[in-house]
Amino acid sequence: MAFTVEPDAGAAERDEWSYSPAVGVGPLRFGMTLDEVVEAAHTIGQTQVSDCARRYAIFSPTWRVEVHRRGVTPSPPAVTAYVSQVVGLFCIAADAVHGPQVAYDGVPLVGRDLSELESDAIAYAEAMDVHFRYTPEGYAGPDDSGVVMRGQPVGQVLRSRPLFMVPRDGACTEWDSIPSEEHRLNGRSTA
Repeated sequence: MAFTVEPDAGAAERDEWSYSPAVGVGPLRFGMTLDEVVEAAHTIGQTQVSDCARRYAIFSPTWRVEVHRRGVTPSPPAVTAYVSQVVGLFCIAADAVHGPQVAYDGVPLVGRDLSELESDAIAYAEAMDVHFRYTPEGYAGPDDSGVVMRGQPVGQVLRSRPLFMVPRDGACTEWDSIPSEEHRLNGRSTA
């Protein structure tokens, strides 16, 4: 049985990035240092680096690298990368509106209406005889520990904002590693 997903209308102008579990997304590789992330991000667009709040003392200092697409000024970051002083790059968040399209085995993950993504995740799981999972907030996505689906408000709709991750220092899982800036409930920050 073949499985196909219709691309969303806004996908045409998005860059397409590949995802490799535990390796990275597009030109960004897990474990990169801050300098390596900034260098790789300059091929995409302009970067802005800032410190992240240290919500838990167990985590080493962390930086947020916001990458803004070239030629789109001013715009929210297309990609936000989180870099730990100890383990390097551990989280890559793709913006629902400006971010690159990243697919999981043919299922587009970025900028999707969350109910449509849920339908596609269920259809994919049934067609491929695999599992899918829900986040505690109720967002459906691939059954892959390296992909955490989040909701991002876009107008009146919540769109998908996937986080591609590996565990950071002091954390047992990707769930424990979510940067405080990415904690959201129904698309709104809880930090």
